[in-house]
Amino acid sequence: MKTIALIDYGSGNLHSAARALRVAANNAKKTREIRITADPSAIAFADRIVLPGVGHFADCAQNLRAHDGLVKALHEAVMTRGVPFFGICVGQQLLATRGLEDGETPGLDWIPGDIDRITPGGSLAVPHMGWNALELTQTHPILSGLGDDPHVYFTHSYAYRNPAQTDIVATTHYGEPIIAAVARDNIFATQFHPEKSQRVGLQILSNFVLWEPK
Repeated sequence: MKTIALIDYGSGNLHSAARALRVAANNAKKTREIRITADPSAIAFADRIVLPGVGHFADCAQNLRAHDGLVKALHEAVMTRGVPFFGICVGQQLLATRGLEDGETPGLDWIPGDIDRITPGGSLAVPHMGWNALELTQTHPILSGLGDDPHVYFTHSYAYRNPAQTDIVATTHYGEPIIAAVARDNIFATQFHPEKSQRVGLQILSNFVLWEPK
């Protein structure tokens, strides 16, 4: 049976993400084992990888690096072998060059850019929490079939800044433009939470289950 490795490094919403992935795989008519793991050997044999993340960039980066061999296993799977990868919320942010929350913390630098505080201005609150329209800036298989005016669920205070324009596949607007999804080759990641985004989120995850990067 093909497996989806859901990375457990102490910084993710694992059970909600696992449930959503199971439903998404079922909707895609695919049988998949969702394996919650930080074991490098399990990652080495996974067919797909999902990196969730909730909270503070520096804490998540530290937790990721604290697991012996985990970053190396992820790099070999994703960057060397081309295993399809999905990052969620801080799991997206960790792909950047650096996070600027309470100082500077190195990220994985898989999709270069910075993670910085959002500045919506006016009476808009930070953190940004709630449903916002997803604006697709490029065609991508994982963003297909979302219907008219798709809305997804956000909860964050920081977001991507200054990635290459070609790496941005969706944005939203919350007092300012916010990068909602980035993608490059076999990597796809969202600032929003697909596991909390109901029909649209499940469609995105089903698309990921079916995705065969070129």
